[in-house]
Amino acid sequence: MFLSKLAKNTDGLKLLNQWYLRDANSVPPTYVLQPITTHLVHFSDFSPENATKREGDAARWKSTETQLLQLLRNTASSAQSSGALRLEEKQRYYTSVTEREFELGLWANGGESSSLIFVREIPRQKVREGPKRFGKFLDLAVDGLQDPEAQGLLSSLKARLLSGQQKILNLHCVELSKGAVDPKRKEHAQYLEGLCEQFVSQMKSRVSVALNEKRRKIWGSVQEEKVDLRDSLAEEVSCHVSASAELCRDVQGREGLLGKLCLTMWESTNQCHAPIIVHGDLGMGKTLLLCKLAQEMRSVLENRAAVVVRLLSLPHPQKYSVENTLRSLCGQICLAFGLAPPTSLTADAHLVRFFWNTLEQVSQQGNNLLIILDDIDQLADTKGKVRWLPYELPPNVHLVVSMETKSEAFARMRLRRETLENFFEVGRLGPDDGKMIAESYLWSASRTLTPEQEEFVLKSLEKSGSPLHLKLMLSLGKRWNSFTPLAELRLAANAQEMMSLLLHMMEERHGQELTAAALGYIALAREGLLECELRDVLSLDDDVIKEVYRHSLPPSPALIRLPPLLWAGLKYDLTEHLTERWTNGIATIVFKNRRFSEVVTSRYLTSERKGRALKILAEFFLGRWSGKLKPVSLPRLSLVLPDRKVPPQPLWFGAGLANVRKLQELPSHLLQAGLWEELKQEVIANSEWLFCKSRVCGIQAVILDLDRSWRIMDCIETKLIRDTMVLIKPSLDFLDGIMDMTLFYSELLSRLCSLSQPYPALIGQICSQCEAWLLSCTEPILIPQSSFLQPPGGALTYTLTGLQGGVLCLDVCLEEELVVAGSEDGVVGVWSVPDAQLLHTLLGHTAAVLEVRVTGSALCVSLAADGSMRKWSLLRGKQEVCVDEAFAPDDGRVRLSVCERRGLLTVQTNTQVKFFGLDGSTLLSSLSDPDSQILGVLEDSVVSLCGPGLVRITQAFDPSKEAIQVRLQEQDQSRDQDQSWDQSQSRDQNQNQNQSQSQSQSQDQDQNQSQARPQAPIRTQTFCCSVALGRKQKVLVVFKEGVLFQISKDGGQTSMKFPLSPSLFSVSNDEKILMAGSDLVLALFRLDLDHVQRFLELVHDDEVLTATVSSDSRFVFSGAKDQVIRVWSITTGALLDSLCGLDAPVSRLSLLSDFIVSASCSSTAVKLWTLRYDTRHKPSAHIPTGSPHCALTRDFDQIFYVQDQGHHEVFSWSQQTGSISERMAVSVQVSCLEVAQTKRLLLCGLVSGTIFIYPLSQPQETLCIPPPESLTPVRTLALSPSERFLCVAYEDQVCLFQLTSRDCFPAVEGPENRLVLGLLHGPLSCCGLLNDQRFIYGTSCGEVRLHDFRSGSGSALESHRSRVSCVTVSNWESHVLIGSEDTTQRLYSLRPARLQHTMDYKGFFFEGVLCAAFSDSDQFVFTGSRDRTIKVWGVATGKLLLVQFVYFPVVRMISYKNGFVALSKQGTIIRETFRCPDHISPDYNPLRTVRAQYRVTSNPCDPRDLEEQGQSQQGAELQEFNPAHISLMDVIKSKPSPTCVLL
Repeated sequence: MFLSKLAKNTDGLKLLNQWYLRDANSVPPTYVLQPITTHLVHFSDFSPENATKREGDAARWKSTETQLLQLLRNTASSAQSSGALRLEEKQRYYTSVTEREFELGLWANGGESSSLIFVREIPRQKVREGPKRFGKFLDLAVDGLQDPEAQGLLSSLKARLLSGQQKILNLHCVELSKGAVDPKRKEHAQYLEGLCEQFVSQMKSRVSVALNEKRRKIWGSVQEEKVDLRDSLAEEVSCHVSASAELCRDVQGREGLLGKLCLTMWESTNQCHAPIIVHGDLGMGKTLLLCKLAQEMRSVLENRAAVVVRLLSLPHPQKYSVENTLRSLCGQICLAFGLAPPTSLTADAHLVRFFWNTLEQVSQQGNNLLIILDDIDQLADTKGKVRWLPYELPPNVHLVVSMETKSEAFARMRLRRETLENFFEVGRLGPDDGKMIAESYLWSASRTLTPEQEEFVLKSLEKSGSPLHLKLMLSLGKRWNSFTPLAELRLAANAQEMMSLLLHMMEERHGQELTAAALGYIALAREGLLECELRDVLSLDDDVIKEVYRHSLPPSPALIRLPPLLWAGLKYDLTEHLTERWTNGIATIVFKNRRFSEVVTSRYLTSERKGRALKILAEFFLGRWSGKLKPVSLPRLSLVLPDRKVPPQPLWFGAGLANVRKLQELPSHLLQAGLWEELKQEVIANSEWLFCKSRVCGIQAVILDLDRSWRIMDCIETKLIRDTMVLIKPSLDFLDGIMDMTLFYSELLSRLCSLSQPYPALIGQICSQCEAWLLSCTEPILIPQSSFLQPPGGALTYTLTGLQGGVLCLDVCLEEELVVAGSEDGVVGVWSVPDAQLLHTLLGHTAAVLEVRVTGSALCVSLAADGSMRKWSLLRGKQEVCVDEAFAPDDGRVRLSVCERRGLLTVQTNTQVKFFGLDGSTLLSSLSDPDSQILGVLEDSVVSLCGPGLVRITQAFDPSKEAIQVRLQEQDQSRDQDQSWDQSQSRDQNQNQNQSQSQSQSQDQDQNQSQARPQAPIRTQTFCCSVALGRKQKVLVVFKEGVLFQISKDGGQTSMKFPLSPSLFSVSNDEKILMAGSDLVLALFRLDLDHVQRFLELVHDDEVLTATVSSDSRFVFSGAKDQVIRVWSITTGALLDSLCGLDAPVSRLSLLSDFIVSASCSSTAVKLWTLRYDTRHKPSAHIPTGSPHCALTRDFDQIFYVQDQGHHEVFSWSQQTGSISERMAVSVQVSCLEVAQTKRLLLCGLVSGTIFIYPLSQPQETLCIPPPESLTPVRTLALSPSERFLCVAYEDQVCLFQLTSRDCFPAVEGPENRLVLGLLHGPLSCCGLLNDQRFIYGTSCGEVRLHDFRSGSGSALESHRSRVSCVTVSNWESHVLIGSEDTTQRLYSLRPARLQHTMDYKGFFFEGVLCAAFSDSDQFVFTGSRDRTIKVWGVATGKLLLVQFVYFPVVRMISYKNGFVALSKQGTIIRETFRCPDHISPDYNPLRTVRAQYRVTSNPCDPRDLEEQGQSQQGAELQEFNPAHISLMDVIKSKPSPTCVLL
């Protein structure tokens, strides 16, 4: 139309045709303004030698631009007048770019609510300054005069702004100085300051309004508020959904493969099926295919259906983890179908099981679910295994994943599957598909190509057949014009070369340094970069600045930054490859495609450039150049010191507002840049950093940072700190990540305290920081003085949980690296060892699982006490075979054996043997004889004891073959051998140090055994135990009379003296070593032909329960009742290591690769240990967990305990040596223990009524208080604070004794008084005694009474609803705390006896007080509870001051200095000091880190009691006097007193 209007204006028509060319590739066709340099080649030439030519071209362009603008505006006006053009279309030619931006933003719908306007006017202009100084503020014509038309348009725009946007308008009037603002002038400085304050305040207000409207938590805020799961998932889900929709928008092709996928899902909907694996080479369009599949399935699925999409390859560079992905998937699925989502209590080790269970629940509801996961190679472990991927899916649930064909993960996946029917390969694009995709892609962009250009693209595609290659060519081709000569078009042969070509073009257009630096920084950023951060970092890059200002000087040498327009141009040209990833309302720039990031990395991030870029990033996030001058040398200037104007990078922007970007990026950049000292000081050894990042980003992010750091730096201290954070993680998960600084520092200190001296550089620094902060805390605080929580390091690697009952049996699968355990509640648990994930909980048995055995092909057979046998697939987690009556449950111990060579599965009890095929479903044979004892099974032969000394060997599969009967004949033993065995039985625990003597005796014994001996008829023997040797085809049988027989399959026999009655009797896997455990001894025998040679005896501290031998027969591992795993050398017999920390007797051991797998029938956990650890980090030993009775001294140097309720021995544990120092044998069971701290006595009450008193300095000298005439057991003991009196509570009476001394030796007098308990009186559970002989006691029924032995009177106190568990008298006898197993504890004042406070505390789980102790001043009382916490209460007010979680219940407490010493149920010593400020803030909440509630009910004080209390205090001071408490040094140092005090 314009050309027709200009038909008569030949000059104008020629000018338009010269500068505008018609582009037919645009839909519809458009006219394109040609680049200025097309006709004015020196317009952009800034080289000094061509300055004159550039100025000439600039002037010519100014004239040309004016002519073109006037020509277009006149023609538009003419066309509008004639009706050929609408008014709004004409207005486009009069609208500036600025006004156009206003129309699209400010004046659009809702634009005003998110906009601010700042207008600066120049009120008057001095004539002498003229346009020369103000030219940059004015629209000038070619002749240098003001353009009246432009001035008119500007005035119209200003008028519209001033009239319509008064609420958001900020108007400033400033008179310029020499055409500029001079900050040195007062009025200009005031203007700048006011402008900045105005801008900041209004922006803050807008941000606050926006946050309040969306109710969104500020990013980086540590406010204690729980984040809704829907909010946290919304951004992630919308990101993947929008990316999926964008990728497949208007894209066609791959219809055949898409149809096959849909058909496969449809056919398998109503049955169990395997996941669908889509695979192909890089760039073959797997992601696009999955996005199209999601789009198609959304349109065909029913309402009760959900499509879950995760494109794991898109948000580069952040790499997904299995834990994060599974949590995200489970959260979305549960919200979609109304299921319970995973909580913070769902441990990472149980996420795989939770994910699979969620899929089962969706299927059972009848809902349809489709999960699409792209590029799951990222979620494979180091061995390429995708263990979390279900082997089989339930009906109505479909899982489609994509993998790279050449990846190790895909190779393992193919080997794991039996068939390949669910594998679909994405092959090369054909010509038809390529053309269809190209047309749809270009049509969506309103572009097309000429036939020549299209042919050029498709021909290039034939070489690769890659959709990614095609997309890259089209992203470049859609910018081609139809008039572009074909010779100027450039394409590459494959996707990688195409990306390189694109980057080369960017370098030509925007500069090599700018392109390389900008893309390199984005590739190196861990979470992407904010656009403002990228501009700041580019401004710090000297090479970029030099390139930008190589032809011109910066506007101000004192302030140099990258011009924003340069980055804007580069970003626009890379729109196809960059995207913004939104997280919590913050947008970071990342690459769209992982392949593009790899090309950028290989092209730009060479070793030298990468190191320099990482250093710049590290310095930026350190804030090193904020407010400082960074020198740079520019081509046309000497060295200058400009300010780069980069922001500071504090850890906290304000109170409770963290710098999240610094937390995310700094550790990675410091590590990779080699700035390790800065990394250690700023991150690793900075306790505030560890807390801040744990609180804001999650503790898993801290663990990942520390894990990478210690592996690269090989720093053992960093590894220990990392292990500490792993130990703290369960606490944070329980608190939903909301852990305050007090709790965090306390837990850090209580775990690292013992390592501060060996490792002062980092760990010592952290401990010092924690202690300093805790000492300066303005709230009540407990400061750990010892490491009482599990420290980092040590042999314990994993704790596998998930079972609800004790573990009775254990086995391992070496091929798949699985651990299988059977529990007493009938459940079989399966764990993956590399990631410690619970894979399956196999349900089906109705009674305890007695045996599990792993067979080939990842199968498992289990036997249960209900008599059933089940066969399981460990990969599918499904039952394959069930035999309900596989054996008789009441027929003694059941054994399960597998013979792979014969294909037999044997179930053996005392009187019956059943043979099954390996499939478990076919019963091949069964033998039963109620009168015989099955000794063992050798393939198809059953060896049984059918009479006294008579053994029968029966062929199970050939009934016609006569059974072999063997009469056992005992060989005559020589006297030397008898003496040798007798000597070995009498060895003590130190025999291992005399190993050479033991070996010589064994050799003499072996020589005696090898000689021919006459045979004698066997005596009457009692069967003890037996074991079958499958390889050697023998059965070893032990009789209680001390004889061992070897019986071969053909009836041969040998015998030897065997004076052990072993409870443990097994052989190594290679059948070369026999292990026999009896009481404290584990004896090892070498099995050689017909001889059994004993060569080693290993003495333990408690009964041996289990043992196993390493595959190379170098080590033997034993587990005992004392909760310790011992590692012995088979060669020397030396004890190499002791592994503590099991918290239960070790009843099962197995070996898996480098791990020791342990379990206990008293514990629900399976633990994995490694011997490859630094013994310096070995946790200190402690007394066994769960000791029924224990006591400790005030200086915590000795602990006294009874290991088991049935043990008749009291152990004295030395805390200094970490071992047992004394053993005090008693005749019967111990019922209670107590320690007299001042008199240093141990009091031991027995169930016989006897009391033993051991002086701690001479434990061999024992005093005895005989039992009462009724011989009733001792229930509990109580000492008065002065330790002058002792109360002994029996079942029927309470006796009061006096503790004295005779000839410097303790003595007991009495009983001086008795309290007879009635028949209806409940049994005493605990008690307390005062110096004035008042006795307070509680019963198992909850009664509480006060009895005065002097007057014989008594009174009842407030009763409890359950057993009274604690009666603690304060140090100065002013108060007593009564605690029970319910939620209530009561604090009584004793002067006189009056209830002062009733404290009710109800926690999240467990209730009741176990022990208590008053502070030295009686101001505070510390309590240990069943909920595994220590609480501090104020005595005067009864208020709760502090709650500290210590992981194990505290069973004993003693006041110590400014705190207490306590003993946990785990056996560890807890030593802490308490600090409480004089004034506590009214906002302080002691329950902020626990899920509990409490209430205090206080009784008003009677004024008449105060006088009595004062009198009683005076008397108490005299009664409490103890000369032993006098400190002579205090007397000497004190000032002389004019008062004489008589003592």
